[in-house]
Amino acid sequence: MRRIVCREFGPVERLAPVEEPDSAPGPGEVVVAVEAAAVSFVDGLIVQGRYQVRPPLPHTPGSAVAGRVRSVGADVAAVSPGDRVVVLSMAGGGFATDLVAPASAVSPLPVGLAPALAATAVENYSTMAFALSSRVRVDPGEWVLVLGAGGGIGLAAVDVARAAGARVVAAASSQTKREAARAAGAEVVVDYADLKTRVREVTGGGADVVVDPVGGPLAEAALRSLTGYGRFCVLGFAGGEIPRLPANLVLLRNRTVVGVDWGDWARTRPEAATALVRDVLGRIARGELRPPDPTCLPLDRAADALARLGRRDVVGKLALVP
Repeated sequence: MRRIVCREFGPVERLAPVEEPDSAPGPGEVVVAVEAAAVSFVDGLIVQGRYQVRPPLPHTPGSAVAGRVRSVGADVAAVSPGDRVVVLSMAGGGFATDLVAPASAVSPLPVGLAPALAATAVENYSTMAFALSSRVRVDPGEWVLVLGAGGGIGLAAVDVARAAGARVVAAASSQTKREAARAAGAEVVVDYADLKTRVREVTGGGADVVVDPVGGPLAEAALRSLTGYGRFCVLGFAGGEIPRLPANLVLLRNRTVVGVDWGDWARTRPEAATALVRDVLGRIARGELRPPDPTCLPLDRAADALARLGRRDVVGKLALVP
């Protein structure tokens, strides 16, 4: 097998491919021949040692893959060799030709759903389904402001909110990203420079929900754009700076700030997380959710893929293929 290895935390360019003996599953595990692995912004943070959690080294990035089951370990009955599956691996390991994962992390790949599309959509879409159903409730007709709307999580937020009947204002840093958000279902697109005034203008008083995976100085401007009883979802800090939100802005008009940590929820409530993942994949297969096709790169270009994400010059999602 071939995999991409991080031997020490540092620049993503230090990632290197290695050849190793084929993997064998242990009890309760499966080996999946990877057909596509999603590339995420978090993967780059982990490799650089800038994420909240540091995995043991050596580490192979990649938490979402799609492929075919190669072999199964003892006590695995629900999955068989040859099954087409999607895997969410909390331990990483997806940037490889084979992935060993717990059988509990495996979901069936719906018929007709391309592996690269499934791999790149499942984590972001599951996160946003969790955010907009479990962490906050979004009702039809409400306004949802999405920051970072041209990236993977942002486009998923636009699409999931649209499917829930919400009206979406998408904020992004470039015209190309704003057009991608419009194609995903955003009713209005805005430049970050217009955040403070434009959102209140187009929504008639303020957004009901903010989805913020960016952080930094944009967070306060987005919080100010909320209407009374508005809900602010904290998903991450792709802008590189953790904001300090003024508590008086939360107090005023009864606003709420909530954290959205899909990984923690999935680890502590695995059965519920698996059910949500399977529901999301089914909704994508039925066309209820419409993720854009990803850009695919060869596995050996993992470092280049992460570098592009770090420079924020990617619209949508990237996938690595063998």
